[in-house]
Amino acid sequence: MELFRIRKTIPFMKYSLILNLISLVTFILAVFFIVTRGFNLSVEFTGGTVIEAKYAQTANIEHTRQAIGDLGYKDFQVQNFGTAQDVLIRLPIQEGKSSAQQSEDILKALQSYDDGVTLTRVEFVGPQIGNELYQNGLNAFIFVVLGICLYLAFRFEWKFAIAGVIANLHDVVIILGFFAFFQWEFSLPVLAGVLAVLGYSVNESVVIMDRIRENFRKQRKSSVVEVINSSITQTISRTIITHGSTQMMVLAMLFFGGPSLHYFAMALTIGIWFGIYSSVFVASSIAMWLGIKREDMVKAPKKEDPAAELMEG
Repeated sequence: MELFRIRKTIPFMKYSLILNLISLVTFILAVFFIVTRGFNLSVEFTGGTVIEAKYAQTANIEHTRQAIGDLGYKDFQVQNFGTAQDVLIRLPIQEGKSSAQQSEDILKALQSYDDGVTLTRVEFVGPQIGNELYQNGLNAFIFVVLGICLYLAFRFEWKFAIAGVIANLHDVVIILGFFAFFQWEFSLPVLAGVLAVLGYSVNESVVIMDRIRENFRKQRKSSVVEVINSSITQTISRTIITHGSTQMMVLAMLFFGGPSLHYFAMALTIGIWFGIYSSVFVASSIAMWLGIKREDMVKAPKKEDPAAELMEG
C-alpha cells in the first residue's frame, strides 16, 4: 500500500558514513550512561512503597523532600511526573511498618506543608517478589534477543543477518541509554515496551532487506549502492503509514494514558524513531560495508559437466 510514490531514487547511502558515525557516538554514550548511572528501577524490581501525591497548586519538591526526611527516611526518591502538581515518591521497605502506615505518615507530613495535597496511589512490593520480577524480566529480554538472532540467521544471508542484529540491538541500547541518562523510572511496562520495540524494529529491517534481495534479482545492471537506495525509497511510503499510525497511538498513551503508561509510551516513541533510522541507515549500511552483492542473493546456474555429456552421447 502506498500513499504516494517517489519517482526519484533518494541517495540514502550517500550519507551513511556520517550518520553511522553519529550513531556510533550515540551508542557509546548510551553504554557509558548505562554503566556509570545505572537504571532508576521501580519498586516492582527493588521492593518498597510507591506513593503518588497530587497537589492543588504546583508542588514544591524541596518541601516534599524535607517532609519525608523529617520522618527519618534516608534512601528515598521524590520527582515530578505528568504535571507540575503530581509527585511520585518511592520509599524503601521499613521494618515494622506496613505500606498503609507509611502512606498515613507521609500524608500527614506533606499536609503539614500544604493542606491541599492528596494521595492518589499507594503500591507495595516485597523484596523477594521484586528480585523474582527482575530475574524473570532479564530472562525474557535475553530469550527475545536470542530468538531474533536465530530468526535473522535462518531468514537471511549472513551479512544481512549480522546487519539486522546490530541494528536492532543498537535501538535497544539507545532506549536504555535514555532511561539511564534521564533517570526515568524503569518498570515492568517499560521492559514490555523495550521488548515490543525489538519486534517492531526487526520487522522494519526485514521489509527493507527483503526488498533489497528482491531488487538484486530485478535490477541486474544496477550497482549495490543503487539497489539499496532504490529499495529503501520504494519502502518509504509503507514506513510512513506504519510508523505514523503507530506513533499516533503511542502519543495518545503518552499524553492521556496517565503515569502508569507514560514511560512505556516514552520507550516506544524512542524505539519507533530509532527503529526507522537504524533500519534505513544502520542495517543497510553495515550490509553494504560487509560486501553484500548480487551473487549472495542469486545463485549462479550449475554448469554442465562436459565429460558427463560425452559419456551420455
